[in-house]
Amino acid sequence: MKENIRNSDRAPLPVGLYPHARKVGNLLFLSGVGPRKKDSKSIPGVKLNDKGDIVSYDIETQCKSVFENVRMILEDCGSSWDKLVDVQVFLTNMNDDFSTFNKVYAEYFKDIQPCRTTIEINALPTPIAIELKCVAEI
Repeated sequence: MKENIRNSDRAPLPVGLYPHARKVGNLLFLSGVGPRKKDSKSIPGVKLNDKGDIVSYDIETQCKSVFENVRMILEDCGSSWDKLVDVQVFLTNMNDDFSTFNKVYAEYFKDIQPCRTTIEINALPTPIAIELKCVAEI
């Protein structure tokens, strides 16, 4: 099974003991992907206080960073953006962020239109407002 584990050298490291992706048959299952940048403590579009709590955030900036991270993982793990078949979106503030997210999503996904589910959740493991869980063909 270890030969099916896939990782990207360009994407931020996972925050736990899991790979960026796992290949099963002709599908690539990505672990949750957030907007963090590789080798950096800062999160694009997020301002934190001294305790590490979110003071403010820009959902559009986070969306673009998440999409960039997903693209890198797909490419480095044997797939590509145009082979995405399913996207699960986790937002921490559906009321305030969904319309902006939907607008940015439409810019990036208009030509491929994978299936999508958007879910509001209470929190994510790091101080971020969005995370994606994706499945793509290889």
